[in-house]
Amino acid sequence: MTGVPPAPSWTSMPADHARTLLDRLRGGLIVSCQAPPGDPLRDPAHMAAMAASVASTAGVVGIRAQGVDDVRAVRAAVSELPVIGLWKDGAKGVYITPTAEHARAIARAGADVVAVDATSRSRPDGRPLRETVEAVHRASRLLMADVSTVDEGDAAAALGADLVSTTLSGYTAYSRQRDGPDLDLVAELAGRVEVPVVAEGRVGTPAQSRAALDAGAWSVVVGTAITAPAAIAGRFTDALR
Repeated sequence: MTGVPPAPSWTSMPADHARTLLDRLRGGLIVSCQAPPGDPLRDPAHMAAMAASVASTAGVVGIRAQGVDDVRAVRAAVSELPVIGLWKDGAKGVYITPTAEHARAIARAGADVVAVDATSRSRPDGRPLRETVEAVHRASRLLMADVSTVDEGDAAAALGADLVSTTLSGYTAYSRQRDGPDLDLVAELAGRVEVPVVAEGRVGTPAQSRAALDAGAWSVVVGTAITAPAAIAGRFTDALR
């Protein structure tokens, strides 16, 4: 999707505000500030500081943050940038903002956009994805659908997702397994859905982020390659062995 996004069909957020928010994300870098369990950086204050550190970099258009406390802290630290919030609950199956209640909590924490698992897998509460989409929109927030295939992107857009992200490509058993970003999925979705397509997942170099935009991405999310010191150091030590 490379043109101007259509006005959202829901009315909780004024259409001009929704367009402005999407326009602010266009063509730029969204930095994912997250730390895995057990990492010394896994603390809301640390994530907020990291977000504030990158927020002033030209071309950074948003922050992606995980968990209610982190979203709240990041929101306070970077009031000038849109915050994409999510809640990882568990580590298997559908665990990225898996229910409508998780989504409402992230919206209340201050996220402008709520990211949810929009794959075709069963949700832990057995409820349909549509209920989560409706809950996010009633909270006057945009919804980013994290998908792994073209069909999932089509379905999410049809349900009313405001953005579709390739986050979960390679993280479902039935999706393409690649070492780098799934640029083919970015291009396929950009040519099919009428909402912005965000490239996310294994974007490890500036060249890959540029390639994602060239493939049709509205914006690009990068996390580990920027905000994970242990992983970054590991790349160097691996090269020295």
